[in-house]
Amino acid sequence: MNKLKVGIAGYGIVGKRRRDCIDRSECADVIAVCDQTFVSSGMADDGIKFFKSYLDLLQEDLDVLLVCMPNQIAPEVTIASLKKGLHTFCEKPPGRNVKDIVSVIKVEEENPDLKLMYGFNHRYHDSVQEALKIIRSEELGKIINMRGVYGKSQLITFNQPDWRTKRSIAGGGVLLDQGIHMVDLMRLFAGDFVDVHSFISNNHWGYDVEDNAYSIMKTQTGIVGMLHSSATQWRHRFNLDINLEKGSIILGGILSGTKSYGAETLTIAYANPNHDGGDPKEHHIRYNNDPSWDQEIKSFFESIINETKPENGTSKDALETMKLVYKIYHADSNWRDQYNISNPDLN
Repeated sequence: MNKLKVGIAGYGIVGKRRRDCIDRSECADVIAVCDQTFVSSGMADDGIKFFKSYLDLLQEDLDVLLVCMPNQIAPEVTIASLKKGLHTFCEKPPGRNVKDIVSVIKVEEENPDLKLMYGFNHRYHDSVQEALKIIRSEELGKIINMRGVYGKSQLITFNQPDWRTKRSIAGGGVLLDQGIHMVDLMRLFAGDFVDVHSFISNNHWGYDVEDNAYSIMKTQTGIVGMLHSSATQWRHRFNLDINLEKGSIILGGILSGTKSYGAETLTIAYANPNHDGGDPKEHHIRYNNDPSWDQEIKSFFESIINETKPENGTSKDALETMKLVYKIYHADSNWRDQYNISNPDLN
């Protein structure tokens, strides 16, 4: 089998991390990359072509394009890639707003033989996979409620570019940039939330995007989810408590490139309220490796080679996750009015 020929549009921190994953893959090779920071076009010492513009990159003989670009241009590049006949992988979020991904889906539907996948790598963490397995087995019964916190100490950390603080480019703040992972996981475990209440704030850092989002939500079946996405979490934190009829699942910490969210752990508590006095038997697992980036790219490539639907990160999944993010924005009347946020269900 010939290896898939891959281009990467956007060669910053994430683009280079994706390149590392592809280099470890046995079924694909990176042929060319582009980034607006490049002064000119040329060829690197390792034989990879580089360009300043994604339009030049799309002239190369490619099978696949990875889109790792800022939110305001990612939909445009994704659409151009699909129209060029390329299988396309785009990092989260899908764009600045719901309309962005709706426009992409229209082009996707015109090209049914192409694979489109969005990058929500948290789904591929070992702790998440194990939690999902337990929930689907109903070993602990059905979910009653969940509480999720995902927070960092600033809107921009670890030398990230500052476009994340600008509404015109990013579309939103910490909820859309980082909290969207927690939103996606809560949907993965509980299904879609139909009743949403929220409070959104940018009082601390003072940008025109949020630095805190607080929400309480309910699914059609009555599962209640509580979410806090924060850029004033001075000690970086990832935590998701899932309470079920016969026990609890606690996802604590997440392995990341920054190593700042603590050890990744999964705690399974077996409830026996008539006998354990609120101190149940627990099984504790600690994970030392993060396979999520490699596994996600592997899954995408396999969907291309085997001509199957992507297991995760479909455009439908990405659309529903984006809709929930915007339901959270829209539910705060002050935030909605200040930034003219429309009801995502009407897009």
